[in-house]
Amino acid sequence: MSRGAEALDLPVWSSASDQSWEPRRSSNAMAHLDSDVKEECLREDLKFYFMNPCEKFRARHQIPWKLGLQILKIVMVTTQLVRFGLSNQLVVAFKEENTVAFKYLFLKGYSGVDEDNYSCSVYTQEDAYESIFYAINQYHRLKNISLGTLSYRENEEKRIGLKVCKQHYKTGTMFPSNETLNIDSNIEADCLHLDLWALSKNPPGWKNSSFFRLEFYRLLQVEISFHLKGIDLQTILSRELPDCYVFQNTITFDNKAHSGKIKIYFDSNANIEECKGLNISGSVQKNTQYVLAFDAFVIVICLASLILCTRSIFLALSLRKRFLNFFLEKYKRHVCNADKWEFVNGWYILVIISDLMTVMGSILKMEIQVKNLTNYDLCSILLGTSTLLVWVGVIRYLGYFQKYNVLILTMQASLPKVLRFCACAGMIYLGYTFCGWIVLGPYHNKFVGLHTVSECLFSLVNGDDMFATFAQIEQKSVLVWLFSRLYLYSFISLFIYMILSLFIALITDSYDTIKKYQQNGFPVTDLQAFLKECGSRGQCQKEPSALLCPICCLRRKESDDHLILSN
Repeated sequence: MSRGAEALDLPVWSSASDQSWEPRRSSNAMAHLDSDVKEECLREDLKFYFMNPCEKFRARHQIPWKLGLQILKIVMVTTQLVRFGLSNQLVVAFKEENTVAFKYLFLKGYSGVDEDNYSCSVYTQEDAYESIFYAINQYHRLKNISLGTLSYRENEEKRIGLKVCKQHYKTGTMFPSNETLNIDSNIEADCLHLDLWALSKNPPGWKNSSFFRLEFYRLLQVEISFHLKGIDLQTILSRELPDCYVFQNTITFDNKAHSGKIKIYFDSNANIEECKGLNISGSVQKNTQYVLAFDAFVIVICLASLILCTRSIFLALSLRKRFLNFFLEKYKRHVCNADKWEFVNGWYILVIISDLMTVMGSILKMEIQVKNLTNYDLCSILLGTSTLLVWVGVIRYLGYFQKYNVLILTMQASLPKVLRFCACAGMIYLGYTFCGWIVLGPYHNKFVGLHTVSECLFSLVNGDDMFATFAQIEQKSVLVWLFSRLYLYSFISLFIYMILSLFIALITDSYDTIKKYQQNGFPVTDLQAFLKECGSRGQCQKEPSALLCPICCLRRKESDDHLILSN
């Protein structure tokens, strides 16, 4: 071996065994080069994935189809919801106005204001009889006195008329003077059907029937039920097909308490059914076709958005798998969970849920439009919730700007701590709820049920209606009155001055942490460190302009862009 060769450490073919050295070196070099190429491709794909739509367009001239589709969807879904909301208001208003009209028609002495949860009450036997006979007579005279588009309809037994039922204890005698009571607690029910022919008799023989000889000391309740039908014509003014309604009305005279007061309840259950023999001239039918075409276009838009977002999620999971395998192969360790969740875009999941609800709600709305279905409530829930999610999704586009992104990052950082805190505070809240219901329920109308107690306490936490809650406690029991003061003062002091303040402090602490990170830099994870590395080609990603990327894309945790993998 020459001195020059030794100094340069060059291989010398001095023996036959050394002739295999160059092929092994070439193979290793090719493998190393192939590994570098894969690493560079993976890095470029990751950088491209975490870009915003503007940066993607600059990098590969990729048109942001999903962004334009989401903007169009917001306009379309909101327009659809407003139109359906106006139609639903007409339906609800028609039902409520008919219920009020029925109370005035069939309840004797109705004042227009319900008493607690019942409509009115009577206190004498004469008033009870008059109220029962008044409702029956008003039913007979309905077509002559009603201002609405009402008529009689068959009941479940395929009969037109009234059904009067009474419930009472089987047998019994009572002598309050000597405190004697002999009663059979078994309950009997008797019913009488009064058709229009029986009601038309003069004099009315049904009033003298033994059925209406009520023994009030063992009477539990009297129930009058009848069915009516009507047509809602106000929808024609909105260029929609009218709805036909069936009203299942029930008047209940409740004497279960035997306290000398009979409560009268009126219940009207309105069901929409298909109108038969509609013949409406004008532009109503043409307008219906336009509305159906608009709803179909909304469904197409939402399906396209659903397909694109679903595709992006699958491609992101594929990219995550590539990154996890590469990281394990090169660094011999697993990626942290935070980096794994970087590839799961919560905004896409939100959009998918919104699209599914919009599609189902639009299909239901089209069926309602042609009067095949009548479930307005379910349709309004689906469309309303989907529109809420669509507008919440607008926040992700504001997240491209640093000042607006603070809200998203603060919510994301504080949510786990807030949930844990609410779980602990909820135990105390439930304790106060049960305690208030048991002790104060008989003496305060805001504590009569668990749901009303919870609503009352939530209002107190927000500083609403405090004086009225204190003042409405009945002072029939001094002990309960004193307990109510201790109960309310302790709850308000604990939740407003301590728990609510701590709740706000948790969010404020997260906000301060985010502000410090934005000033000094966010903690660098394995994924971010990998993206910042320069490959063997010596090329690093250039910083995007401040106009197109107010937030460094490498620090964003939420992405809204779909994934294109390079092969």
